[in-house]
Amino acid sequence: MTDAIARFAPYVATLGRGPGRSRPLTREEAQDAMSLLLDGAPDPMQVGAFLMLLRYRGEDPEEMTGLTLAAQERTAQPGLNAALDWPSYGAGRTRPSPWFLLAALALGQAGVPVLMHGSNEFASGMTVPEAMGTLGLAPCLGAADAATSLARRGFAYLPVEVLCPAFAALLGLRRLFGLRSPINTVARLLNPAGAAAGVDGVFHPPYIETHLAVAERLARPRLLVLKGGGGEAERNPAKPTQLHLWDKAEGRSVVTAPALIGADADDALPDLAAIWRGEARHAAIEARIIGTIALGLIATGRGGDQEAQTLWEQRRREL
Repeated sequence: MTDAIARFAPYVATLGRGPGRSRPLTREEAQDAMSLLLDGAPDPMQVGAFLMLLRYRGEDPEEMTGLTLAAQERTAQPGLNAALDWPSYGAGRTRPSPWFLLAALALGQAGVPVLMHGSNEFASGMTVPEAMGTLGLAPCLGAADAATSLARRGFAYLPVEVLCPAFAALLGLRRLFGLRSPINTVARLLNPAGAAAGVDGVFHPPYIETHLAVAERLARPRLLVLKGGGGEAERNPAKPTQLHLWDKAEGRSVVTAPALIGADADDALPDLAAIWRGEARHAAIEARIIGTIALGLIATGRGGDQEAQTLWEQRRREL
């Protein structure tokens, strides 16, 4: 048994002792455990047991804060000039195209630099990299590439495997488990550029509390969290949406964003690139994009739906 395996074993034991004896890890314990995971030090059986015990017990805010701190140490990109952090790790089966990408691009053009990071490895619809390809764009290959993209168009996409291959491997264990693990929540909280604002989408509403609690403990300036389409930060324009906002200066608040259209049309969806270039029109899709632009504006304290409408109409259609 290596020293690292012996050091990791008590963390598994702490979580798995059984009713009345097990407990969540402290922030410091969780941070150390995640550091060992990212070093690849534990035995693979320890890794599986640890992640599934975390899932079974539920996400404790102090525990998740420790995991996030360790992951942030490995994924930080402090030289990037991003105003808005936009994680994209959804695996929803009901979202055919990442319309939120067009919202992020429009925000970047309007002077709100967006760093999007993520992995759509388990998504059944079009992935962010695939959608970028239809627009003549490509994921960034590293920090220098991301800095250039942010300066040029106010937007950059960094795949999680570029940020930290070891972290990407932990996310990929979903294939073996058949289940997400708390690593998915950590991924959405990475904020690699240390942006002052973030917008996070979750699939299950109970995770909203975890995101807000960790943001509070990390003293993040602002974070907006919502139940979004396919687990992404994408607004459904056909119904009111609750937006949960953490602000370091003012604490927590909840805003209800109104519906923007009637029932979402079920007709044929247009090509994503054609919508961006104005070659096709689709009222429901454009309302979805405008509503999602508003999420970024609200997260950064710069406006709402009316401003988002203007911003979309004034976008530059050549990237």
